[in-house]
Amino acid sequence: MATPDFIVELRKKIGHDPLWLPGVTAIVVKDVDSEAPAWATPSVLLVRRADDGQWTPVTGIVDPGEQPHDAAVREVLEETGVEAQVEVLLGVGAVGPVTYPNGDVVSYVDTALRLSVSGEQTPVIGDDESVDVGWFEVAQLPPMQPRFRLLCADAVAQLRHPAGFRPRMGYHKRPR
Repeated sequence: MATPDFIVELRKKIGHDPLWLPGVTAIVVKDVDSEAPAWATPSVLLVRRADDGQWTPVTGIVDPGEQPHDAAVREVLEETGVEAQVEVLLGVGAVGPVTYPNGDVVSYVDTALRLSVSGEQTPVIGDDESVDVGWFEVAQLPPMQPRFRLLCADAVAQLRHPAGFRPRMGYHKRPR
């Protein structure tokens, strides 16, 4: 489902005016196994969007009354068929404004989470929002928006060094 029903109903009232929505970005990470070569890096689950052809982590809109962590698990399952569980908060930040081809203007308050695989790990195209899906080693990511590259790097950094990780507040470079 591309646009949730509650947004379709809202748009009937406000037209294309700017709208703030809660969003989630789910960075599903699969660590290297013990038999992998020393140079192997963890993999992240990505989808290739049908609307613009870009590779991204799984993203989505939090439904009314739904918790962001539940939305992340739901979106991963709907879009990829992969069963995942939330491990940790990676950050929260504003995204947008985004103007969609139909003229709708949206900004998101995005909650980014690292997830691990909890069941089925073979991805499939789960809906019409994506044209491809797959696991990519973080050392060999396809071209993608800088925000998503940052979050993939944060997810692996948190996985490898949890004690030193601080969630990102805003999607900008960390101060040195």
